Amino acid sequence: MSGFRFLNLVKPFLPILPEVSSPDRKVPFNQKVLWTAVTLLIFLVCSQVPLYGIMSSDSSDPLYWMRVILASNRGTLMELGITPIITSGMIMQLLAGANLVEVDFSLKEDRALFSGAQKLFALIISLGQATVYVLSGLYGQPSDLGAGVCLLLIIQLIVAALIVILLDELLQKGYGLGSGISLFVATNICESIVWKAFSPTTINTGRGPEFEGALVALFHLLFTWNDKGRALREAFWRASLPNVMNLIATAIVFAAVIYLQGFRIEIPVKSNRFRGQRGSYPIKLFYTSNMPIMLQSALTSNIFILSQMLFSRFPDNILVKLLGVWEPLDDSPQLSAVAGVSYYMSPPHTLTAALLDPIHTLIYIVFTLSACALFSKTWIEVSGSGPRDIAKQLKEQQMVMAGHREGSMYKELKRVVPTAAALGGAILGLLSVVADLMGAIGSGTGILMAVTIIYSYWEIGMRETGSPEMAAMTELL
Repeated sequence: MSGFRFLNLVKPFLPILPEVSSPDRKVPFNQKVLWTAVTLLIFLVCSQVPLYGIMSSDSSDPLYWMRVILASNRGTLMELGITPIITSGMIMQLLAGANLVEVDFSLKEDRALFSGAQKLFALIISLGQATVYVLSGLYGQPSDLGAGVCLLLIIQLIVAALIVILLDELLQKGYGLGSGISLFVATNICESIVWKAFSPTTINTGRGPEFEGALVALFHLLFTWNDKGRALREAFWRASLPNVMNLIATAIVFAAVIYLQGFRIEIPVKSNRFRGQRGSYPIKLFYTSNMPIMLQSALTSNIFILSQMLFSRFPDNILVKLLGVWEPLDDSPQLSAVAGVSYYMSPPHTLTAALLDPIHTLIYIVFTLSACALFSKTWIEVSGSGPRDIAKQLKEQQMVMAGHREGSMYKELKRVVPTAAALGGAILGLLSVVADLMGAIGSGTGILMAVTIIYSYWEIGMRETGSPEMAAMTELL
């Protein structure tokens, strides 16, 4: 089957797939901010609305380690979060990049078909995930729930996934700022960090009630314990709840990512059209932004879900054990990988655990760095930001690299861009690993995504409000 015939299979579904129409005029900045705020409000409301029909369940959460990154909230309409969009986008982009699906992005019809295919695929993935969640007993045993409630739960999850898809499309079409995916992820991560720092709720850990929020606990311990030194040690290093060292680690990683955002290679360019006009084309260290870490998270989360589901059904199967062996954490029904591929793909929970099993730590570091570098290098080709695309873009604007003939421009870009993409992806992976080992709140991946997303929103804001520096760079690019 040829690629075009594959895309043509989507045509019958296009009329029934909901779509946000493109704006017929330029949307003012104030309106974009308003639409972005409305989109965020709808997402936050959906994150708090519980699914109708669920029974209290103490079962393990297969997405426990990835909730914050995937903008999902257990037991609510946002159960699936952005997983269907990310997974469908990743698969479709990789298929297009490998030419298994032929698509010409310069043709409006092909772009519409490709977008429709992504949307349809995301809905199919949400149907599959919702069915697996319900039938695997995540919300209570299906026999106890009944067929009607099971069907209702699946429908709720699919409709919620469609809402997320349309909210993302609303922002992407130009009504708002950035993308819905980025907005939801950054909000979820920041909410998690703020909650773990200032949460006023108390949890009984066996030594009496303790405040969950790290800073609230710090002041409470200092005021209530007579031994101030012991109170400080407890606040900084307590094991079972968020502590002050977790917050410090989070702040360090935030600062490191913001610092590294400024690293770039400036490629000097000049205009053939206007003699004497010169500028520079910046190639950032984080050339592909947070996409490598997002794709790596989507890959690992899908493997973890599959492994947990299979292990719960076939715990004695040798192939299932090879994929992952799962056991409950201390005093919790939550499962954690203790062997198999899933174990080596998951980060050590503490620095002590990392030192006790150096092979696990080493394999996890190598896997994360390699996956991020590979995804970053692949992404520039499938997203239209590779050296050939940049050379074509500069040529259309009648710009050439200073000191190079027009014919050698692609060769020079090919030397710089893939290297910057792979190095940036690997550094993102390394920062994620360091943050995980230091115990940063929200996971290393989550923090990296939050910082890069907030930074990109700052750039969008500067560009939209007409900052001279941003305007000059935008005009050049």
